[in-house]
Amino acid sequence: MKNKIITQEQAAGLVKDGMTVMLGGYLGCGTPHGIIGLLVKNNVRNLTVISNDATYPGQGVGRLFENKQVERFIGSHIGTNPEVGRQMTCGECFVDLIPQGTLAERIRCGGAGIAGFLTPTGIGTIAEVGRQIMELDGKKYILERPLRADVAILSARCADKNGNLFFAKSSRNFQPLMATAADIVIVEADEIVEPGDIEPECVHTPSIFVDYITEARK
Repeated sequence: MKNKIITQEQAAGLVKDGMTVMLGGYLGCGTPHGIIGLLVKNNVRNLTVISNDATYPGQGVGRLFENKQVERFIGSHIGTNPEVGRQMTCGECFVDLIPQGTLAERIRCGGAGIAGFLTPTGIGTIAEVGRQIMELDGKKYILERPLRADVAILSARCADKNGNLFFAKSSRNFQPLMATAADIVIVEADEIVEPGDIEPECVHTPSIFVDYITEARK
């Protein structure tokens, strides 16, 4: 069995300029704060970031915007971070706002190898402008394409040494999906335990999806 445990510095070093990065978390809950801090320190540039939201100024994903490392943001909410709105308005960062359910399904499709899906969400609004529209049984749908990333960086409450993961509460929202939809999956775990210590019914992401594990700093 491959040893998946690495340092946070090694984990952050896997992210290079211009990469597409999925970042777990929900308004900072379940966000890999340690690795994000090192990405800021490494000053990795021109990133495309896929995350549910832009968190808050100076916290989590928000730190990457504060340091102007994000070239494009794909997510469902930026309202809690005025700096992202400013960068979007000034043309410093392209922001692609997606309804939350659509975002989750696009990531799921990326992980499942599905070419896309049809949704009525956005029909009759500005969201349909420039999009491919299909009509089935007299009803219009937008064709949404899958999302994938070069790297997914997740935060788990607990990981065993093989890479089986347990996510606490709302941090589970997007992270199991992201774990399937990236070429490299890195997990920042609050606790690393021995294989078998996580009950099988509590494994939210199986080890086969996880490439590297690093322990969160207290």
